[in-house]
Amino acid sequence: MTKLPDLESRRAIEQSRIRALMTAQRAGERAKLKIGPEHVAWVKEELCIGCDQCTIVCDDDAIEVYPVKLRSPILDVDVNKKAKILREPCTGCGLCVLACPTDAIVMIDR
Repeated sequence: MTKLPDLESRRAIEQSRIRALMTAQRAGERAKLKIGPEHVAWVKEELCIGCDQCTIVCDDDAIEVYPVKLRSPILDVDVNKKAKILREPCTGCGLCVLACPTDAIVMIDR
């Protein structure tokens, strides 16, 4: 039977392996992005789920989340949220694009 210290050790090794793979994947995705001061982030509202991940990673406070009415007659939800990019404070770093789980944020020319 496997002992607890062995499991913890194997788990730590697996965590670092997964972290390294994800870092490499993100680096590849970031290399494809148009980033820099000549670009700005843009939110495709229909894809945004209001998860707030983009506001967490944005160091420039260039993203705000605002309430919108849910368009579904089936679901009874008081407030749905969407993200909005503030163009002026956005530095075009692209972190929000990498953080978005639904690919709702893209980089466009300023």
